Amino acid sequence: MEAMEIRALEEMAANAHVALNVMQYDGWLLRFSAGHTNRANSVSVLYPSTINTDEKIGYCERQYRAQGLPCVFKLTDADGELGALLEKRGYGIVTPTDVMILDQPEMEMPDGEITFTDLPAEEWLRAYFDFEGLTDLARRDIFRRMLEKVLVRTRYAALKLDGRIIACASSAAERGYALLQNIVVDPEYRGRGFGRTICRALLAEAAGAGTGHAYLQVVQSNIPAMRLYESLGFRKVYTYRYLKQGT
Repeated sequence: MEAMEIRALEEMAANAHVALNVMQYDGWLLRFSAGHTNRANSVSVLYPSTINTDEKIGYCERQYRAQGLPCVFKLTDADGELGALLEKRGYGIVTPTDVMILDQPEMEMPDGEITFTDLPAEEWLRAYFDFEGLTDLARRDIFRRMLEKVLVRTRYAALKLDGRIIACASSAAERGYALLQNIVVDPEYRGRGFGRTICRALLAEAAGAGTGHAYLQVVQSNIPAMRLYESLGFRKVYTYRYLKQGT
């Protein structure tokens, strides 16, 4: 994938997973969310720079230190030599992640009790927190606030069995691309195809709304998820990785 296309997807992904606070600095986007997720607490290199790179890295490190956070950079295949420079400064690579895309999703809505809402219902949030094992109340509050800040079109899907949510996921769409995220299944029901069902439901909903492409982000070590997305027709287009200070 060309660098400009990667930048466009990175922009849209940032609009879909919004940090609580954002600083723009000479083409770099600094995101802060009290440490909840690397995506929302890292530096993205979006546009060409004019300031010396070492000077910029030092600036970023000071900003994150002031927030009590390690400095983390999110680098894609388009970011050239910055990764090597960061590694020389003691940064370590964590969670390499593939971005996968599906062109022209045209799927029928799967069978099952599936509901969609524009905003996350309390029932959806409770299920998500439970399935993810997210018990920390402060982090739950951060997640809620991050969802409230998303301005692009969102859909929250819930798959129920006997009236109880057993899988949930969401999408955020703009410019003809829908990002599938927050995909999680009740641990008691994993390995039975419900993850596939909730993904198909979101893809069908997105296609019905006129979305021409779907994409998602999957950690390379999550082999079952990778296989699921490949079976749905997704293909890898690029990789990003986090480089974390002091790792």
